Amino acid sequence: MIKVEGLTKRYDRTVAVNNISFEVEKGQIVGFLGPNGAGKTTTMRILTCFLPPSEGTASVAGFDVLQSPMDVKRHIGYLPENPPVYPEMEVEEYLTFVGRLKGIPKADLALRVREASEKCAVAEVSKKLISKLSKGYRQRVGLAQAIIHNPDVLILDEPTAGLDPKQIHETRDLIRSLAGAHTIILSTHILPEVEQTCDHVVIISKGRMVAKDSVQNLTSRLRGQEAVAVEVTGGDNAAIQQRLEQVAGVSRVVARDTRDGRHSYEVESLPGCNVRGDVARAVVESGWNLHELRAVALSLEDVFLELTGAGQAAEGEKQ
Repeated sequence: MIKVEGLTKRYDRTVAVNNISFEVEKGQIVGFLGPNGAGKTTTMRILTCFLPPSEGTASVAGFDVLQSPMDVKRHIGYLPENPPVYPEMEVEEYLTFVGRLKGIPKADLALRVREASEKCAVAEVSKKLISKLSKGYRQRVGLAQAIIHNPDVLILDEPTAGLDPKQIHETRDLIRSLAGAHTIILSTHILPEVEQTCDHVVIISKGRMVAKDSVQNLTSRLRGQEAVAVEVTGGDNAAIQQRLEQVAGVSRVVARDTRDGRHSYEVESLPGCNVRGDVARAVVESGWNLHELRAVALSLEDVFLELTGAGQAAEGEKQ
């Protein structure tokens, strides 16, 4: 549905996007993730035909952004970071205006306005001036204008920026409800947004793409070894840690917490070693009680910091 190959955008001597390539399949929600200034918005402006690329190609719904920009625009709905709403218009009036701009036949226009309003939960404020709405409602109106012509692709740039926690939750639920019927690219630097909303993730940093995969695959690949959480009772903390470190294939044991006689550890293994069975056996044979033994995955935050080098940058700033 979306195909990007070798995309580059230069501004004089600044390279905003540097040779990135990725594909988005029909019906997917893909998180476009990166720090501020990474090149996310520039890429989205190219995909929506607001900017031409300096090099490379991009196509949406089978149409090239340079050769067929009007066809691309007919097949996409775009919500920029600041919703393109007119505060002096009522919600229904504004959506009707947008529907006309997007070429919806007059006979279908009222139905499309009603459907978009109901889907984005703004029907109850349809007669209100947009200037009188909360930021959350204005964001919903922005989403309604993006889907009113039932596009194949939705491109959403920071859709929850500036919203309060309740509004963020509602907007995420709305975006998830649009999946399947629409292919969605969601640009953000908010990690929980990607984890809770998206199927796959594309991560860019300083204009370069550093990863593209499912969150689960990224975390598994980066860890490179198994890590398990272990909770034990009935023994001394130092003795338990020493015994766990003696298990074959264990590379490191980190004590996490001791509370009410329960000792928690994270046990990391050498690459290619599955130590869960041996860890369980070591605890039981030592006469202790094993309360928990489960695999531990990297969080998306860990992945993000690892791939973008943000952790190292932060350390450098402290020095």
